Amino acid sequence: MSGDPEGKPRVGARELRAAVSEAVSLIWRSGPRDVAGFLLMTLVSAAAPVATAWLTKLVLDRLTAPHGAVGGLALGLIATGLGAAALPVMLRYLRAQIGRSANLVATERLFVAAERQVGLRNFEDAAFQDRLRLAQEGTGRITELVDSIGNALGGALSLVGFVASMLILSPAMTVVVLLAALPAIAAELHLARRRSSMEWSIEQFYRREFFYSQLLTGVAAATEIRLFGIGAFLRARMMGERRSANAAVRRMDLRELRAQWGLTVLSAAVAGAGLWWAITAARRGELSVGDVSMFLAAVIGVQSALGALTSAISGGQARLLAFTHYVAVITAGPDLPRAERGRAPRLRQGIELRDVWFRYSDDHPWVLRGVNLTIPHGCAVALVGLNGAGKSTLVKLLCRMYDPTRGQILWDGTDLRDIPPAMLRERISAVFQDHMNYDMTAGDNIGLGDLTALDDQGRIEEAAARAGLHDKLAGLPRGYDTPLTRIFVIGNDRDDPVTGVVLSGGQWQRLALARAFVRDGGDLMILDEPSSGLDPEAEHEIHTRMREHRRGRTSLLISHRLSAVRDADHIAVLNDGRITEHGSHDVLLAAGGSYARLFHLQAAGYQEAL
Repeated sequence: MSGDPEGKPRVGARELRAAVSEAVSLIWRSGPRDVAGFLLMTLVSAAAPVATAWLTKLVLDRLTAPHGAVGGLALGLIATGLGAAALPVMLRYLRAQIGRSANLVATERLFVAAERQVGLRNFEDAAFQDRLRLAQEGTGRITELVDSIGNALGGALSLVGFVASMLILSPAMTVVVLLAALPAIAAELHLARRRSSMEWSIEQFYRREFFYSQLLTGVAAATEIRLFGIGAFLRARMMGERRSANAAVRRMDLRELRAQWGLTVLSAAVAGAGLWWAITAARRGELSVGDVSMFLAAVIGVQSALGALTSAISGGQARLLAFTHYVAVITAGPDLPRAERGRAPRLRQGIELRDVWFRYSDDHPWVLRGVNLTIPHGCAVALVGLNGAGKSTLVKLLCRMYDPTRGQILWDGTDLRDIPPAMLRERISAVFQDHMNYDMTAGDNIGLGDLTALDDQGRIEEAAARAGLHDKLAGLPRGYDTPLTRIFVIGNDRDDPVTGVVLSGGQWQRLALARAFVRDGGDLMILDEPSSGLDPEAEHEIHTRMREHRRGRTSLLISHRLSAVRDADHIAVLNDGRITEHGSHDVLLAAGGSYARLFHLQAAGYQEAL
């Protein structure tokens, strides 16, 4: 899918063909028998109006003829009417069933495709986020696609039947009616493309509106919003986004209104001309009463079928244009090269960063500038520096959420690019500065660190004990099965829901540590500000536990509190994207550089407090 200078996608024939192929395949795989039944009933339902029109003509002709017998025809007319009334009920059921099944398959495929993204680049890209949300909406439009397919088939069959009937009565009027429909088809297709482009352009407004609505209704920002009194301000921002979207939708609706009004007038004029011709021909004796009835039914039927067919085609095109976002996501390649072969062996030598440069795009400044750093096997290396020095970015590179713009990161001499990402990440455990708090049970929050531990209560409790949290979790209303949220009901028993508990910030930090500790077989442990939310006593306890856990293990420790890293085997100072100092704590203090200055500043702060 290509784009114009404003960032709007231009959908070509190839993208539409891919969307058609994917949609048809998805719908068929969701339930072949239901789809076959739906198509058969659609065809029968479309044939019913044509059969009704012919039976009506024959009944009227028999009634106007001497001694005309109409019993059999009347029964046929009644049976056709009953079938026409009953079939839509079954069609609605099958359509809904097909839509549910297809939506289930499509949703799973979409999120599997999202998981194929190796790193974070696409998830931090606004255009990809817009497309991802439209793709999620596209999975919900599959039922509408089923409708469009059914309406197109039904409209086509009805059109063929009524056109054939009109040709028997008046070829000239048939041509007039068909020609009058061409502008409607062209206009509907054009409007469908315009609406799809409009939906893409306003998606940014809807996403920002959703952002503000989550702030206003969620727990995370509730305290600050009320304390600072910013609810009305955020609500005004949210409504501003909605008004911007509504203005664009209104302009599109007015454009469609003008076009459809003109097409309706044209359709009515053609129908009126056909009625005048039929009445005049009947007066001259050229048409019977049944012929007039048949002609009027055929004109109305042709226009109705053309309208249904045009609407189905334009609606189907609009939904397919929206569905192209889904296809674009599920067919997108990974944001980083994915090594399919190779392995991440147990670390024996160490990890080496060779002349690593990195920036998030060509328009951004360099975050890392020629970093050279070795993390020897079995050693604890600390990385310190001011905010914005690039420490967290370096962690992302080690976990291969990004690749270096220049340079290499080697795992026992093997470039990380040559190791399958999943295998590499199995060897790494981490506590991130912005760790996650999952609205799940306490046991689940720990077990997510290693899914093999989810059913191993002993491992989960051992990890919690290492983080100094076991007694707290065991004392919850339902122990480790207690939900750590009050905004969701977890479990199937809604008559007796489990009372959720919300942990403090320091307790959540300990839980993140337990999640890292449960992955005990990893080769590299990354601790990015692991004690930033703890009080001094808890911090001392945690660092004591971590020192025991790190002993003999390869670890990278990042902290602003230099007292927490002084026992590391090696300390590197990162300043403005470069390693400016390295050595042990004593060596760096003796050197009198930036590390010594920061250490003495922090130490002086504690001494003044005393």
